Amino acid sequence: MSTFKQEAVYQQAKKWVKEAGAIIRQAIDQPREVDTKSDANDLVTEMDKKIEQFFAENIRDTYPTDRILSEEGFGDEVKDLTGTVWIIDPIDGTMNFVHQKRTFSISLAVYHNGIGEIGFVYDVMADMLYHAKRGAGAYKNEKKLTPIADHKKLSESILMLNTFWCTSNNKVNDEKIRKLVQSVRGTRTYGSAALEFAYLAEGIVDSYISFKLHPWDLAAGVILFDEVGGKTVQANGKPLTFLNQDPMVSAHPDIIDQIINDYIELK
Repeated sequence: MSTFKQEAVYQQAKKWVKEAGAIIRQAIDQPREVDTKSDANDLVTEMDKKIEQFFAENIRDTYPTDRILSEEGFGDEVKDLTGTVWIIDPIDGTMNFVHQKRTFSISLAVYHNGIGEIGFVYDVMADMLYHAKRGAGAYKNEKKLTPIADHKKLSESILMLNTFWCTSNNKVNDEKIRKLVQSVRGTRTYGSAALEFAYLAEGIVDSYISFKLHPWDLAAGVILFDEVGGKTVQANGKPLTFLNQDPMVSAHPDIIDQIINDYIELK
């Protein structure tokens, strides 16, 4: 079994993330080439592709035996997490990137033999880097994030979800989701799944549910939240695969079972 050099990979990945962020910031006001993917609201730009290519070329030059799981076509066909796998979303929150020029992120995670070793979520325009190494805690820039509170009640929690899931859909019982919304203190949505996980790790929100996230949307954020004591599972309570589009729940351990058992009914 190969040895994973966590610190060396972390330092190299951090350098690439910051360099990629600088490329985006320098071009933020340039005209965009915007296309759609699965539907009219699933956007991709020339910058998404440019940044993913930047990571792919650097990873393959430096770590030629590693594999890449990514969104825009520069990755490998990854069907398992053996060895070292880089999971990348070059711009998470492309709609925010196109329309608002803020509140989007670079998400990069490194998994070794199925274990999340390194996670970066970079709020590019705010120059705010959330980062974690397994077993070493999570950080916001240079400040170590405090572990989440010892106890949490659902009625005192802030929930993140896309309001689409409160409407009729083919993934989940929307009536139960509306009851969940009525049971919490408040709801939020930010338009970047990776940043939403970073906010969980920061402790400014308490739970997050989604039913269409890809591995690159959540792989880095899950590592961040793990490092402060959070829990993330599939919406049926099983472990995440980090290979499929898993419906998922991420929350304080005190409330995650209540959310799944009382309010989540998958179709």
